Amino acid sequence: MSDTGDLLMDMTARLLGERFDDAAMRAARAGAWPQPAWDAVTEQGLPLALVEGEQGFGVPLAEGLSLVGLIGRHAAPLPLAETMIGNALLARAGLPVGRGVLALVPEGVTLASGRATGEAERIAWARNADALLIEDGGQIALVTDGFRIVAEGSNLAHMPRDRIAVDAPAQVAPLPGIGLREAGALVRALAMAGALQTLTGLTITHVTERVQFGRALSAFQAVQHSLARLASEAAAAAAAADLAADSFADNSPYAGIAIAAARTRISEAAGTAIGIAHQLHGAIGFTEEHRLHWFTTALWAWRDEFGSASWWTRRLGQAALTHSKAAYWPFITSV
Repeated sequence: MSDTGDLLMDMTARLLGERFDDAAMRAARAGAWPQPAWDAVTEQGLPLALVEGEQGFGVPLAEGLSLVGLIGRHAAPLPLAETMIGNALLARAGLPVGRGVLALVPEGVTLASGRATGEAERIAWARNADALLIEDGGQIALVTDGFRIVAEGSNLAHMPRDRIAVDAPAQVAPLPGIGLREAGALVRALAMAGALQTLTGLTITHVTERVQFGRALSAFQAVQHSLARLASEAAAAAAAADLAADSFADNSPYAGIAIAAARTRISEAAGTAIGIAHQLHGAIGFTEEHRLHWFTTALWAWRDEFGSASWWTRRLGQAALTHSKAAYWPFITSV
């Protein structure tokens, strides 16, 4: 990683750690919009961190995507990941970027004659959005006005997921490579990989400090085996997320397949890791007050957004089955 990238990572880690302490997390899960945290990330310029060129930070795109992993490591209840990837796509499409909250609408809204119309379900952070990024028919569009909340909702981690209605003029451009479902899935994969790192750290700390029968839990061989498996699942998730990020950063024609592979592997890793973490924490991990609960609910929620685990698994399988026996290995290695 470059010196600028290292500095940006350190700065962002400090910012998220300071802004999302226990009190702030509890307030956000109770429905409070973390305006001071959003103001802080905006002042730092993070909404534009994935924009290449003069408007962005000037770091390689793959390094910028590492910031999304930090968001996951803090389970930050903030629409920063969606805004970052949305601005990256807007810039690639030649549409205006901005520092306000950007909500991704991958389906449900129709684009025709420079206008966006329709309704969409479970849009992340729609109630706080300053603009929408919409996909339809091989095009994306930026909508800055003329949308409203029909019904408010939330995911398992108590983050807003709303139903919206749109009838507004739109700035339209051809889809720049991957679609919004893939883009959203990419940032969810990166965030999940980051959350699994924290989940592992929380579990190691707990079994090291917790004493039973005069010994730390970490001294028992069965616990050590479980920790090894937990760490291996987190490492596999990180590798899969990095593969998808690199593919997107390189504008690879296989970016969609790399994202499908990442979502498939990370969903599997999350299911295994969550079970191990809760088993080693015992009942305390299920309580609303414990940080483990915040990360496991975020992982469960993120796993089903921008395509469920089964949806991405089927897509990956369908892509593999389109190749002959001779072409299969070249397909695997090209991804």
